[in-house]
Amino acid sequence: MVVVDQNDVIREEAPPHGAIGMSTAYRISDVAPGRAMEFRIRTLHVGAAIGLHPISHDEVYYVVSGTGDVTSDGETARMTAGMAAYLYEGAEVGIVQVGEEPLSLIIAYPLAQRRPD
Repeated sequence: MVVVDQNDVIREEAPPHGAIGMSTAYRISDVAPGRAMEFRIRTLHVGAAIGLHPISHDEVYYVVSGTGDVTSDGETARMTAGMAAYLYEGAEVGIVQVGEEPLSLIIAYPLAQRRPD
């Protein structure tokens, strides 16, 4: 078992897949040796986005707070707190923060293969 305090894994960085704006990343699973999945919290600052990118695994975006427009293979849906998008392997996906409040997401997906310890 690994217990992680999000305050120990926080960093400010541009979001992945296009570096559109800035975000606060909580890289929760990075400290788990031998992990088989990613589990992260990312807060997209106003105007920020995780750019469109193809995924090679199923992936989940869960909105903790704020509002965002998620896109998968050209279809876009508005998401708010308490909503999840289940995104399928092979899709081109991304999410854009909209509105006045930052968009806080939990992002989870399996790794292609287990990381070495």
